[in-house]
Amino acid sequence: MAHYTWLLFDADGTLFDYEKAEAQALQATFEQFGQPYATSHLDLYHPINEQLWLELERGLVTPAELQVRRFERLLDALGLHGDAQAFGTRYLQNLAGAWALLDGAEEVVRTLSRTYHLLVITNGLRDVQRPRLQASPIGRYFDDVVISEEVGAAKPSRVFFDVAFARMGQPDRRQVLLIGDSLSADIRGGIDYDLDTCWFNPRHLPRPEGLDIRYEIHALPQLLNLLGE
Repeated sequence: MAHYTWLLFDADGTLFDYEKAEAQALQATFEQFGQPYATSHLDLYHPINEQLWLELERGLVTPAELQVRRFERLLDALGLHGDAQAFGTRYLQNLAGAWALLDGAEEVVRTLSRTYHLLVITNGLRDVQRPRLQASPIGRYFDDVVISEEVGAAKPSRVFFDVAFARMGQPDRRQVLLIGDSLSADIRGGIDYDLDTCWFNPRHLPRPEGLDIRYEIHALPQLLNLLGE
């Protein structure tokens, strides 16, 4: 095991239960606008949202465009009329208040903060991530948070990691471990920046070829064992 001094954590899908928060926020948004809601709305929303986040990672859309376009496409798919920008704004407000953590996240972060510097690195949106971290019981354990919308670049871009390392005081990259669930944003970004990566893979997906993933865990508490805590 390498000697790490910094641990970089992705937020959604790694620490926060994004799927639960997403479902709650989407239902609340439709109800607040007096629109009918069914669980099938979420099934339509998922591929729309995922495609736009991939476009964000590639620099094809901005965070502001993403917020509106996902609801333009969803309302169109549902055959509903509505103000997509207003939907997007209200959805973010609802999402910001949903900070449910994944199993073990609080214990893991609290324990690791005694030994390591911790940093959140997220492609999420400022108006969601900062309120969630502040409201959650884990926010106080992190030295800082780097948010793509604020820095003008998204994971896996090297520019994003340049900002993160500047915030960290330029530590030796061999002393930094990145933990995340996204192969395209977290793991690819970390590997391309010459960092050791730990893939959080709770669904036990097959490991892809061509990615030199250093570690793999299926539950967050396994990270404590991996790091000798």
